[in-house]
Amino acid sequence: MTDVPEIDAFTRPYWDAAGEGRLLIRRCRASGCGAPHHYPREFCPRCWSEDVHWEQASGLATLYTWSVVHLNDLPPFGDRVPYVAAVVDLAEGPRMMTEITDCGEGDLWVGMPLRVRFRPAGEGTPAVPVFRPAV
Repeated sequence: MTDVPEIDAFTRPYWDAAGEGRLLIRRCRASGCGAPHHYPREFCPRCWSEDVHWEQASGLATLYTWSVVHLNDLPPFGDRVPYVAAVVDLAEGPRMMTEITDCGEGDLWVGMPLRVRFRPAGEGTPAVPVFRPAV
């Protein structure tokens, strides 16, 4: 058993897009709101409207904070330690929990420009968005 995202009818567009190398966020269409959000929800966390839709994100972000994980016994994470768990600010506004790849922990800095990439899907698992330095 592995700890992987569960795909349901609501999140399927998100995971299908990730498999195509596209990052989706949700945006509120309520009058006077327009707030973007991530993780995907069926309502706007700002105004509670259910008038939200999928929108393709640019894939650009900046590093807000991070932590280096040295021990994690949950599959599949134990095979990846150490790894960098992070929170990034997407260019569209929402914050997103993710992983930073292709960068040594000593080279990270708050405000670092990042670009999304997708960890390839394994058998029975979806592609997962992770981030790497944009330069």
